[in-house]
Amino acid sequence: MIRISIDAMGGDFGPEIVIPGLATALERHPDIRFVIFGREEEVKPVLDRFPTLAGSTFHHCDVAVRMDEKPSQALRNGRWKSSMWRSIEAVKTGEADVCVSAGNTGALMAMSKFCLRTMANVERPAIAGIWPTLRGESIVLDIGATIGADAQQLVDYAVMGAAMARSLFEIERPTIGLLNVGVEEIKGQDDVKDAARILREIPLPSLEYYGFVEGDDIGKGTVDVVVTEGFTGNIALKAAEGTAKQFAQYLRDAMSRTLMAKIGYLFAKGAFDRLREKMDPRKTNGGVFLGLNGVVIKSHGGTDALGFASAVDVGYDMARNKLLDKIASDLSHFHKSPVGVAFQGEAENDSEAEIEPQA
Repeated sequence: MIRISIDAMGGDFGPEIVIPGLATALERHPDIRFVIFGREEEVKPVLDRFPTLAGSTFHHCDVAVRMDEKPSQALRNGRWKSSMWRSIEAVKTGEADVCVSAGNTGALMAMSKFCLRTMANVERPAIAGIWPTLRGESIVLDIGATIGADAQQLVDYAVMGAAMARSLFEIERPTIGLLNVGVEEIKGQDDVKDAARILREIPLPSLEYYGFVEGDDIGKGTVDVVVTEGFTGNIALKAAEGTAKQFAQYLRDAMSRTLMAKIGYLFAKGAFDRLREKMDPRKTNGGVFLGLNGVVIKSHGGTDALGFASAVDVGYDMARNKLLDKIASDLSHFHKSPVGVAFQGEAENDSEAEIEPQA
């Protein structure tokens, strides 16, 4: 039995999207049991329309985090009592195996870090997203949890991303690429080059370091996991989403411009339907917060019921395949290895040099 806690008040549409999404996810995975948190007067009328969810547990919460609240405000107003906090807390207490929310990303990350804390040897958590590619799907992280990352954090992201790929794609040894401005070893920032050096020497049988990759390699599916820091990763994500919308609009304009184009569209409708299905963002909805003592899934706030069901699917796979155990084992293996110990020693020396007073 996989138990999933749900922030029913999250997202642009709240329970009207979340609850039907749960019903869809339950059809796909009958062994799910939901623990739902939200305002009773808003959630229960929708929940009553789906008798298949009768086995779910519901908890009333007075507070719902707004989509425009700052993380600090959300913590002040919603700690201990909001639907978002209590759905995360259910993972901490063991009532649920994973939490899913479509709520405010900054607030969700802040509450998750405060409630669950980061895993041993992890300085900063990351958000990992599923990216459609020409080969299928890849994982990209970090796509917006934190701005900037040093070499050790990039290596940790690589280890955590590989564990997620093993859990989601069931790949025994995922390939890892560091996003860079070129594939040559002399290019890039020092932190990226240092991370590359460590990953070449890393003694982990659970991943295979491919090398540097460029922006166009993400869509090609050159590697299973693309590693970068949150600023670059978020820009790459938004640029890809914008390009997909731009291409779709170009296509719609071209197909409706003339009578012959409209007739041509009718003949090619099957091909266009397959293209639309491949580009459907709902299929890859669900970012995973990695590096915490618990699994939290962030659904896109503006998604529909099918999209939210996809986010639940991701959470189900992470729990079923014991993502946290894989991450903890791989991180421990690396940080206890000679390479990991030497790497941490170098980082500590650099840190001491930085705070040493100038002569």
